[in-house]
Amino acid sequence: GGCSIDEYGVPLTDEAVATAKASDAVLLGAVGGNVGNSKWYDVAPNLRPEAGLLKIRKELGLFANLRPAYLYDELKAACPLKEEIIGDGFDMVIMRELTGGLYFGNRYTKEIDGLETAVDTLTYNEEEIRRIDSSRLWRKIVHEVAKDYPEVEVSDMLVDNCAMQLVMNPGQFDVILTENMFGDILSDEASMITGSIGMLSSASLNKTKLGLYEPSHGSAPDIAGKNVANPIATILSAAMMLRYSLDLDKEADAIEAAV
Repeated sequence: GGCSIDEYGVPLTDEAVATAKASDAVLLGAVGGNVGNSKWYDVAPNLRPEAGLLKIRKELGLFANLRPAYLYDELKAACPLKEEIIGDGFDMVIMRELTGGLYFGNRYTKEIDGLETAVDTLTYNEEEIRRIDSSRLWRKIVHEVAKDYPEVEVSDMLVDNCAMQLVMNPGQFDVILTENMFGDILSDEASMITGSIGMLSSASLNKTKLGLYEPSHGSAPDIAGKNVANPIATILSAAMMLRYSLDLDKEADAIEAAV
């Protein structure tokens, strides 16, 4: 990000990529910076801080992004929804395709033991033709792969309805599987009903055990150096790293219980 630009002139160096590829897992700090910093943003898009994040995802072959959204009892007051809507809380995972518009993989679906909702859009207008074709293919592949997992209940939901249902009845969701853009939007919405995007962890995974783990939030330059940032998202990302890349479930459970 910005620190790398200051030091090396680019948001992500080849040496940093090599280090990541040689590791068992990568724990990533939030990437970004103050958009008012002209030396970071009055440059070509591929030289801005966020470009480093896109590059490392591509270099590591990361294609699946897992974003759990869980409402802690201690933080229910931070949830903007009415208490009767919150009920007993919610515990969901949004599985977001990370590199294009389509993803449904085998390794990660094996960890699902409940209800899965596949989100797409089939709304028709001239501008949406390409996205409609993509969504139809998405739905077709989801149901083809779902046949290999009869223990998982799969249902379809249009993206606009899913956005409404997240605030009307979030407890109905277990796993939401969707494409890149929808996953980005819906996971941000899910984060806000947990109280803040500042508390959400995430894991970006490839075909191997090597994963990249990072908070879902950005770098928040407005509170930098004030000692008020909430560290939960990074701590929970480290727990996901232990679980998915290092097979240390007991240790991951301990961290999550501590949070």
